[in-house]
Amino acid sequence: MGSTREITSKFLNSVLHNGVGRYVCQLQRITLQFCKKHQLSRGMRDYIEENLVEFAEKNPQIVLYVTPHSKYQSPKIVAEYLNGSISKVDVVKQEREEIAKAMELLRTQSGQEDLKTIRPWRTNNPSMQGIWHPFLHKPQEINLDTFPNDKPTKRAHYQRHEILQNMSQDLQEELKQLKVKSSQAKRKESENNV
Repeated sequence: MGSTREITSKFLNSVLHNGVGRYVCQLQRITLQFCKKHQLSRGMRDYIEENLVEFAEKNPQIVLYVTPHSKYQSPKIVAEYLNGSISKVDVVKQEREEIAKAMELLRTQSGQEDLKTIRPWRTNNPSMQGIWHPFLHKPQEINLDTFPNDKPTKRAHYQRHEILQNMSQDLQEELKQLKVKSSQAKRKESENNV
């Protein structure tokens, strides 16, 4: 029987809200381990000769170590992240392009363990009102406009008579009855207080 790794479930979040102010690459250092002579390390040797300098120039914040072994060891990429986690990727019999993809994947990861997400979104300030978006209280006609345009953007101010005109007759009658009932309740309350 193989061992099954249990994945914890948490909310999806970034490391210290990374990217809100500025982005900090979480990958601290990469060690490329390979054998100088063995055929299994041919793709790693090709990657080091042709792609490693370009990767180092694009990512000056990442420390690179290249460690050749005289023993016949399988080639590996060992990535160390700022949170202390270490990720190892075996690149046995992989070509140069596949190793480049693995390096890019390690560069973009945060170093956090895999987790099962509870919800696809998370907020620090939960609200019963729903998710805010820029067109929440804007008139729907604005969706039909093309921007930029010559019309100034104005907040829609609705007058009371415009709202009443758009309401049906039943709603207008119900509103009048509620108004009468509330004025009667206020009169009774003021008579009781005297």
